[in-house]
Amino acid sequence: MSTYPNVNETKEIIKQLVSIPSPSGYTENVIQYVDRFLQDLQVETRRNHKGGLIATLPGENDKEHRMLTAHVDTLGAMVKEVKDNGRLRLDLIGGFKYNAIEGEYCEIHTSSGKVFTGTILMHQTSVHVYKNAGDAKRNQENMEVRIDAKVENAKEIRELGIEVGDFVSFDPRVQLADNGFIKSRHLDDKASVGILLQLIKRLKEENVTLPYTTHFLISNNEEIGYGGNSNITPETVEYLAVDMGAMGDGQSTDEYTASICVKDASGPYHFGLRKHLVELAESNDIGYQLDIYPYYGSDASAAIRAGHDIVHGLIGPGIDSSHAYERTHETSLDYTEQLLYHYVLSGMVKY
Repeated sequence: MSTYPNVNETKEIIKQLVSIPSPSGYTENVIQYVDRFLQDLQVETRRNHKGGLIATLPGENDKEHRMLTAHVDTLGAMVKEVKDNGRLRLDLIGGFKYNAIEGEYCEIHTSSGKVFTGTILMHQTSVHVYKNAGDAKRNQENMEVRIDAKVENAKEIRELGIEVGDFVSFDPRVQLADNGFIKSRHLDDKASVGILLQLIKRLKEENVTLPYTTHFLISNNEEIGYGGNSNITPETVEYLAVDMGAMGDGQSTDEYTASICVKDASGPYHFGLRKHLVELAESNDIGYQLDIYPYYGSDASAAIRAGHDIVHGLIGPGIDSSHAYERTHETSLDYTEQLLYHYVLSGMVKY
């Protein structure tokens, strides 16, 4: 492996990204962070109407384009009900289960800009009071937010400015371990966003001219299914989503290599592009795994469903415990970044 990129720098970028609350629908602050990062590199950017960000690096060939995408939106919640017991009922944003957030610290973001802290708990939490504390279902009816404020009823909550529709974000609890692990909520997909930002920085520092004009879409609605299916230029031939590799029983993805997805719930990814990525990995000594993600969809598959005539692919770092308290290792970040570097400098797949 090469000594570039600086994976410690990549991890610091990821740490900053995961620390910015950005559940789907509430992503302006994190998009601003990414925009400032790219503007400091003197990279051309523009916003789309959905609130995403598109950065463009011109290439020698401007008739055929590439697009790479990663998403900054995360799992989260909204206030569903202001309860008479002085707590809040939630409605989830994204595909995860209530048990994944039990006991989690959170923030309530009001429409006026005020932020209140709280904790997501079972209503029947105390084993000294509720006989069924361990057996009750973790669902919308039983789970609630305990607000860190002196409130005992719905009226007092509303007097704080909290209302139905306010966004709720989860404490990422990010930690960078000395042995290379990074664990945090929202590595899906801020790990990949950090990788793309570091990739763009490397290309600018090396003054590289890409073979094809290449767009980088930082999407902000992937967790709800439609982040990357628009703003694809008519010249785009290849569209590569950079998103987490899912780990679990029967999966080959691990925390130490790049994961190349061959199929997910949307169906197979483009065979020619997959072969090309494998060849690049093998010829450059980049660790990788091929895998199928059975309950998964990406911005690339959303673009295909939207009718775009593109060659689509999906790669990313391996992430343990996806949509919960996630973890990966710096070698997976490094290998994924190296594979992307060689990919954007390579020739186009020809069907």
